[in-house]
Amino acid sequence: MLIAREVGFHRGPRQVLGGVGVTLTPGRLTVLLGPNGAGKSTLLKLLAGELTPDAGGIELDGRRLGRWTPGDLARRRAVLPQESRLAFAFPVREVVMMGRMPHARGSESPRDEEICTLALARTGAGDLADRLYPALSGGEQQRVQLARILAQVWEAQEGADRILLLDEPTANLDLAHQHSTLSLAREWARASAAVLAVLHDLNLALTYADDAWILAHGQLVASGPIQEVLTPELIERVFHLRAEFIPVRGRERPVIVTRPL
Repeated sequence: MLIAREVGFHRGPRQVLGGVGVTLTPGRLTVLLGPNGAGKSTLLKLLAGELTPDAGGIELDGRRLGRWTPGDLARRRAVLPQESRLAFAFPVREVVMMGRMPHARGSESPRDEEICTLALARTGAGDLADRLYPALSGGEQQRVQLARILAQVWEAQEGADRILLLDEPTANLDLAHQHSTLSLAREWARASAAVLAVLHDLNLALTYADDAWILAHGQLVASGPIQEVLTPELIERVFHLRAEFIPVRGRERPVIVTRPL
């Protein structure tokens, strides 16, 4: 398990997060929700080991993140950032192959090549393999980056669960690819991965997530099964919107309709 214990983080004098305690559980898709500036991306970066907390600590399998070697950590968890910039015009296949670097023993193996092909196909980007990355649209680049991180943790390490940390994975995607991306995230969770996704769309979150962590002003205001914690009262308190949950025939979960207070 990946656990944050009473984590705090400051930027200068401003407290970005204070006393946040959460556990990311394998086998479940967890979404991280909250208004802009709530601290969502900061919490994800702390869980990824990209930032170090000012208070509390982050543990993976009972060991502080700082005690993991970069290679061991990279073989366990992969991170999709909000934005990925490349200085050179790499072909898409080479971008995805970067995800195999933690596993490389010299040159790429046939198995590495196979995994990259499978990851591109799984994200619907197989036809982009030979194109140059900078020539792609924002949505196409996002799908390629998702393929890269899937390739990074494609095969589980013996006795160790895989972790995917996705910071706004639906950004720049059209509606169809938003759904296919979150469906894929849920599929990986069902395959015993621990998956965390930062989202803004409450309906997408309610449709696909098992659990939700909800932040406001750097504080964790709710966590648990999403159908229990995402209520009209909480949406009004955190997002300052009136919300109505409307059942839809053929859907397991309702649709959320919001309007200003």
